[in-house]
Amino acid sequence: MSAAAEAGLRRILSVVDLLIDAVDEDTLVPALLPLLLGALPGDSIIWSPRPDPVHPLRTLPDDLLSQDVLDAFDRGWWCDSFVRHTRIGSGTPLRRSALQTPGEFHALPVYADVYRPFGAERQLAMSFPAGYAAGAPRRVSVVVSRDRSGSDFSDADVAAAHLLRTRLSRVLGRLAPPAPAPARDLVTRRESAVLGLLADGLTNQQIAHRLEISPRTVDKHLEHAYAKLKVAGRVAAANAWLMREAGPPPPGPDHAA
Repeated sequence: MSAAAEAGLRRILSVVDLLIDAVDEDTLVPALLPLLLGALPGDSIIWSPRPDPVHPLRTLPDDLLSQDVLDAFDRGWWCDSFVRHTRIGSGTPLRRSALQTPGEFHALPVYADVYRPFGAERQLAMSFPAGYAAGAPRRVSVVVSRDRSGSDFSDADVAAAHLLRTRLSRVLGRLAPPAPAPARDLVTRRESAVLGLLADGLTNQQIAHRLEISPRTVDKHLEHAYAKLKVAGRVAAANAWLMREAGPPPPGPDHAA
């Protein structure tokens, strides 16, 4: 192994060691960014979790992106195939040069207002699932940039990004809040039995007699079930329960594979 390859491996392992010991995202990410910028050598790095109202976008250097640059990016990112691949595509590690020539990159409407101001002439980006935020699936995008004086990212850099991507996704998923359970799974067995009889048209008295519990207990079970199913009454609860029990409808003629 060459000295350069050995040094690169040590930088990757330093990231892995940090991930192994991570206990929360707030302390992990500030320590992680400089190590990632060493493992995937560049002049700057952007860490962008989406959607996430708690953990904001971070950069190194800290003042990399002005508000004008962020606003211009929000207006025009959709026209950049490199960003689409990372933000809404598969997110596998990719060099910008694999999609665009320098001339094509410079011709993008966002180049002058977004990339040129912070010297992003060569870029390597990836994204990965990172648990949930506010009940929604979350993805983190990582973009490393080099200025005009640097060489393009190598195959070894892309391979290192692939290796780190899996580990980053696993650890961030572990640290993030768990996935919200479907309402059907949140309903207890007894609540399920009450809802089933409700959907069959039984009154609270009849449900209580059938399950050998008091009508007041039936009321409490229904009160809890309404909240879990996000409904406000008996009819809505019965309909919601029947739909969940039935599952998604089979594909019709227009939707058959």
